[in-house]
Amino acid sequence: MKIRKIAGGFTTAKGFKAASCEAAIKYQNRRDMALLFTDVPCAVAGTFTSNKVKAAPVLWDMDIVKSGKPVRAVVVNTGIANAGTGAEGMRLCSETARHTAEILGISANEVLVGSTGVIGPNVPLDRITAGVSVMAKNLSDSAEAGTLASKAIMTTDTVNKEYAAVFDLPAASGEGTVTVHLGGMSKGSGMIHPNMCTMLGYLATDCAIDPSLLQKALSTVIKDTFNMITVDGDTSTNDTLLLLSSGLAGNKPITAEDESYELFCAALFSVCHDLARLMASDGEGATHLIETRVFNADTKENARTLARSVVGSSLVKAMIYGKDANCGRVLCALGYAGPDFNPADITITMSGENGSVCFYKDGCVQLFDEDKALEILSEHDVHFDCDMNMGKEEATAFGCDLTYDYVKINGDYRT
Repeated sequence: MKIRKIAGGFTTAKGFKAASCEAAIKYQNRRDMALLFTDVPCAVAGTFTSNKVKAAPVLWDMDIVKSGKPVRAVVVNTGIANAGTGAEGMRLCSETARHTAEILGISANEVLVGSTGVIGPNVPLDRITAGVSVMAKNLSDSAEAGTLASKAIMTTDTVNKEYAAVFDLPAASGEGTVTVHLGGMSKGSGMIHPNMCTMLGYLATDCAIDPSLLQKALSTVIKDTFNMITVDGDTSTNDTLLLLSSGLAGNKPITAEDESYELFCAALFSVCHDLARLMASDGEGATHLIETRVFNADTKENARTLARSVVGSSLVKAMIYGKDANCGRVLCALGYAGPDFNPADITITMSGENGSVCFYKDGCVQLFDEDKALEILSEHDVHFDCDMNMGKEEATAFGCDLTYDYVKINGDYRT
């Protein structure tokens, strides 16, 4: 197998370190800041929120990524989003970068920042700088440091999210192959809807790759990973996904869209896909993961739109939570999604680990085994397969059920 999943996260690749601490930004008695650092200047690619209202850290990072210059560090805080904070928010980013650069002996324009949490309040600068000073002394390339950093960026997440993979590429020496590492971490639980979603994601690889191809790979892969998850239909102000490359693996540098590039993209898809799936599964208050695969569609974009419509339907979400096989709601969600299709041509099946039921075919709702349907709906992962019978394109979207706890969590999120 060309791509192998391994234990680890951000610190898996050569040249990357992490640290975390309790800075009391908002939360008490828990880690709420992370510092990511690279031993060498790294190429960076990034994708950001599509929300017209962009938080100060998003604007700061967008400028750095657009510049094409290498980076060395990322400072992340949770609890307060530094969004809707105007000039003061940008000053916080600048001062955070300046202090971090001074402590680490690098340039301020090599420092990226990230924030997540409540929109509106100003982040206390003194706590940010104190946190950076503490973390700079504890930077480590250990797996534990990466895991603790993944926990430090959580907000309403119930579990941390990290993933790593390795694959082999031709060696720069021209003899044999070398092992390339790619790992990362993300956070996200609520206010999640394409494009992108309430997430912070940080990926690291030691693959030597042209910066423009690094960006192209990330921009391509995100379409069928992080842009295919939805929890509640809200898109955040702070969404940031960064991919850093140290180039220390010793592979022949990827400079063209050849077999090595395709393998890198496949590995990147694997990491982003699993992180995205973890985020959907950990939606606020969720008890089920909903996975919808639309296949034999006429176009790729239509397949994506149809799949997202099913996982984004409030009625489908409620149906899954209530374990009520009211499967006409899936048919309805396909129908109002937008793309044209003939209802008489499609087939819809619901499945889980212990079997499946076909509930729509040849233009009619089918009689199905209610007990089997209840068994499927009692599992954590519920799958819908929608055969559009129109072409060869397909897409998969991820979501979760809608529960009472979602309302409870968001009813007093600020207070």
